[in-house]
Amino acid sequence: MPDSALCSRTVLVTGATSGIGFETARQLAERGATVLLHGRTDDEALAAADRLIGTAGIDAGRLSVCSADFARLEEVETPARTVVTAHPHLDVLVDNAGIAAPERHTVTADGNEVAFQVNFLAHYLLTCLLEPALIGDPGGRVVNVSSSLHRSASIHWADPNRARRYSRLAAYAQSQLALTVFAADPRVTAVSVHPGVCETALLPVYAHQGVSASEVATHVVRLCDPTVEIVNGAYYDRDERVEPAPGATDDRTVRRLGTLADLLVGRTA
Repeated sequence: MPDSALCSRTVLVTGATSGIGFETARQLAERGATVLLHGRTDDEALAAADRLIGTAGIDAGRLSVCSADFARLEEVETPARTVVTAHPHLDVLVDNAGIAAPERHTVTADGNEVAFQVNFLAHYLLTCLLEPALIGDPGGRVVNVSSSLHRSASIHWADPNRARRYSRLAAYAQSQLALTVFAADPRVTAVSVHPGVCETALLPVYAHQGVSASEVATHVVRLCDPTVEIVNGAYYDRDERVEPAPGATDDRTVRRLGTLADLLVGRTA
């Protein structure tokens, strides 16, 4: 059912081809938003759009697709340029794409631990590149889909790739802590959310049981709604605003993470 608050909104959802991302895109489109579906490949993004059109009855005119493999940072720049050109004002960016850290320590061609890159660094780079479209008037917002596991994490500043001591759970938790800290970056208005444990490919990282991706996605969609007021850096556990891990919104930590991320993605001041 179209929602007047979302009908004029344009939202980019990363990792929109399955799980929470797909359900978030579906619910936003059903409520009248224009949704940009990101997938790892063109074929995956187009297949997701076809599913929304064919099974959910979404108007094809409210959907567009883009692709980038977040394990390759050079691929992030192309969809970012396309989005900024086609949508000079972007209302919401949902940083959702994510992977479970592999059992064995894995480094991308860019030289970064793969979960840290896919779950955080690629989103950091994408958000920076989309900044011109997000800070117009009225300003847009970023919703980072994080995890309660960020509370068990620490960022290994001297060894973010965890080359010296690797644990898949610790690597995944570090990526989620970084994403949560990034929400407090003052350059764009952003929040992070633990939407709940659901039945996706990431379930083994959390637990043995979870609820449906559709149910979990409602907590993400809520934060995309312009009638829901947000405070930069806020962290939500489902629909409840709670304090994130100690230090996650500390100015020094936010600046330090930005400096590290700029170095790892190759951005210069």
